[in-house]
Amino acid sequence: MATSQEGSTNNTQEENNIKDLGGKEAVEKLRDLAGKAESCFFCTSIKTGVPMSVRPMAIQQVDDEGNIWFMSMKDSNKNEEIASDPFTHLLFQAGAHSGFVNIYGISEIIRDQAKIDELWSPFIKTWFQGGKDDPNITLIKVIPSEGYYWDTKHGTAVAFLKIAASVITGKTMDDSVEGTLDID
Repeated sequence: MATSQEGSTNNTQEENNIKDLGGKEAVEKLRDLAGKAESCFFCTSIKTGVPMSVRPMAIQQVDDEGNIWFMSMKDSNKNEEIASDPFTHLLFQAGAHSGFVNIYGISEIIRDQAKIDELWSPFIKTWFQGGKDDPNITLIKVIPSEGYYWDTKHGTAVAFLKIAASVITGKTMDDSVEGTLDID
């Protein structure tokens, strides 16, 4: 998901704000930002030629390999859509001004009771009235193939101070950092 920096404020920065991440570092950034977001826009029917389906979904886990786990009912529209088109797009927003993640990947629908038990919390019963042993609960595992993130380098407080200093000095001093996430 490379982006063009031409005409970007990135070109007027005094410090580099592009940092591509790979391997464990990419997984940790994804886990951190997804954990702060707690939910994402889960997009399916991407390759069908009709408007894609978009819905909010609660993130259950980002595992050590960078796979993102969700729970869904076996007969849900999203499961049906994934069965015919497994390409999935996830959009996360951890905060109002930072912590954005864009993930593109392939989804798999899985029925694994041990994994359901691992991911289950009483809060989830809101959507799954039959409890964790309901045979209609499935897992959706999204295997990322491409990713991109936007965040702050030093947190929102430092970012705010740099923005304020930028207003006063007229120099671009934002605290942003962005780059690709290569999960493989």
